[in-house]
Amino acid sequence: MAQNFQAAPAPSASAPIAPQPDIVERTVAQADNLASGSGALLRGLDKIAGQSDDLPVRAGQTVTFGGLLVSLRECRYPADDPSSNAYAYLVIREKDGGKVDFEGWMIADSPALNALDHPRYDVWVMRCTSN
Repeated sequence: MAQNFQAAPAPSASAPIAPQPDIVERTVAQADNLASGSGALLRGLDKIAGQSDDLPVRAGQTVTFGGLLVSLRECRYPADDPSSNAYAYLVIREKDGGKVDFEGWMIADSPALNALDHPRYDVWVMRCTSN
């Protein structure tokens, strides 16, 4: 028995495949019972040097990692299980020139959902901190 299938339209060449920030925004907004941390522990990887570093950063603070400036606006975590996940709002820009490479929420347990796209560096969230 022959089946009649219709092909889906091909994506436009001008429409790159990229993370959907609105999906990440909804994920953070729908998370139940979130508490705010005073900072976050991030991890940075220099893909060329093969060097990784932990980056402790407080909310409102900017730290330098290689050629990047990494700013933490806020970090949220599940109040009933702080070690289960972390949601950090980051702004990552070039040290020289200030070009913004990333702005938005990164989620610790889903780092690929909304990731920094940089040829040399990776930065991801490990956990929120509170002091």
